[in-house]
Amino acid sequence: MAESYKTLGRWFEYLNADCDYDSWSQYLLSKLKSAGVGSSGIDIGCGNGYFTRALNRAGYSVSGMDISPEMLTVARQKAAKEGIRCEFLLGDITKLKLCGKVNFAVAVNDCINYVPPSKLGHTFRKVYSCLTGDGVFFFDISSENKLRNIIGENLFGEDGEDISYLWFNRQTPEGVRMELTFFVKRQDGAYDRFEETHFQYAHGEETIVGLLKEAGFARVETEGHLGGDKTERINFFAYKR
Repeated sequence: MAESYKTLGRWFEYLNADCDYDSWSQYLLSKLKSAGVGSSGIDIGCGNGYFTRALNRAGYSVSGMDISPEMLTVARQKAAKEGIRCEFLLGDITKLKLCGKVNFAVAVNDCINYVPPSKLGHTFRKVYSCLTGDGVFFFDISSENKLRNIIGENLFGEDGEDISYLWFNRQTPEGVRMELTFFVKRQDGAYDRFEETHFQYAHGEETIVGLLKEAGFARVETEGHLGGDKTERINFFAYKR
């Protein structure tokens, strides 16, 4: 998975500018507040660090973690530019290990879709072990419907000023293989071409809920994106008690 972000890692937040990160972060903050969690947390699969920065600005003490060094380089630059002091760690959620326990863990924007079904239960146990006794784990997935019927076999693309891309998708029994070609503009006006391959697994809601409970979480709640329907994205809120 780390190899998948060698080019995209430098441009991820820029290319996702239409995701309305502000509303997304406010939704996340409202959920953490209603859960009454403590101040320490880990943002797993933090990417370029938008949610890590938002959580720290809101008064939480949160470290960001990602498997991509390129993602983390940009995350550190953006945090420094905004005057936010927080730690960014190189790490894999399937091998999660922290120096101490945290009050909450979040994994926003498809992190769990990159975890193979065979490793899901193990991954949830890893997160569980890193949380305090009253800890919570909030994360989301792109739904099976989105991967199968919206992304599916379709082609997407964007022609930007500094970067353009083509995004080809192929379905497999387990999910979707994504092949991306980027054209990045150089200072001399020419373009460099880069290629990456991603794979997202189509996880079922009931399967995830079952595995979370097997990992030890006492209560699991779900809802759609920003509290709406579950057509394209499903949010999971797992509580240790």
